[in-house]
Amino acid sequence: MKKVCETERLLLRILESGDTEQLKRIWGDEEVMGLCAGATPHDMLPRVVEYYAKCQEEKGLSVYAVVEKVSGNVIGTAGFNVKDSLEKVELIYHFAKSYWGSGYASEAAAACVDVAKSNNSACCLFASADPTNKSSLKILENIGFEFKGLKWFDDTNQEEPYYEMMIKDKNSHLINEN
Repeated sequence: MKKVCETERLLLRILESGDTEQLKRIWGDEEVMGLCAGATPHDMLPRVVEYYAKCQEEKGLSVYAVVEKVSGNVIGTAGFNVKDSLEKVELIYHFAKSYWGSGYASEAAAACVDVAKSNNSACCLFASADPTNKSSLKILENIGFEFKGLKWFDDTNQEEPYYEMMIKDKNSHLINEN
């Protein structure tokens, strides 16, 4: 197990091939992913896990398994979709339905911001959410993201509230938010 960070109730670690079964309740669940681009077919999950593990190895940031410490279960995923560079990366988080409303998404998202700040390459984080997903929009605002306006997303085929958080300035100095 490769731990990335830890909070009071959660452990974030690199996704592993053995996580596929538990990910069916998250990425493979149509209701959980209904406000995103839709559920991932179960047979695709091993490739998704492999992709994110490789992303971590090559870029130092990725999407992570969120493990509830008390149970040891993977209850969600949180982290970063990294495209070509780390200059601007997308924060995402998804949780099994049975864990909604417990504050785990807020806790994991804030931990991910700390992970990005400790990465020497990431400069700007961005995130969006379905306009009807008020809980997710509130999480982004509570952890310090700034609303930038509405933006069209091809993967969800809609306009969504778009947020950013600068973590480094133009000269690659960390922005102190205290």
